[in-house]
Amino acid sequence: QVQLVDSGGGLVQPGGSLRLSCTASGSISNIYNMGWYRQAPGKQRDFVATITSGGITNYVGSVKGRFTISRDNAKNTVFLQMNSLKPEDTAVYYCNADIKLRGANTYNYWGQGTQVTVSS
Repeated sequence: QVQLVDSGGGLVQPGGSLRLSCTASGSISNIYNMGWYRQAPGKQRDFVATITSGGITNYVGSVKGRFTISRDNAKNTVFLQMNSLKPEDTAVYYCNADIKLRGANTYNYWGQGTQVTVSS
């Protein structure tokens, strides 16, 4: 099967930076869209950013100019560089990807989540 493992979260002061990583492993034929979502306590999971296999990106308005999504297709990895972090960015961040399995269909997968806390 396929596993997404995300990492890189932590505690950071307002204005600081973090870089999240997410790597897919398993019987992978191709990976299409990859992205990041976040869920704050007591709230629904919200879209943050996505990137296509060709490198086209899309961001939620609140992170534009502060966050950058990128990917390394050779390593099946997506990154989220987060700069100028604000307390309202505090959430569990989840990686998401559309993955075609070898000899099978395309499915949507989630990582286990990594906690990002922005606080002084």
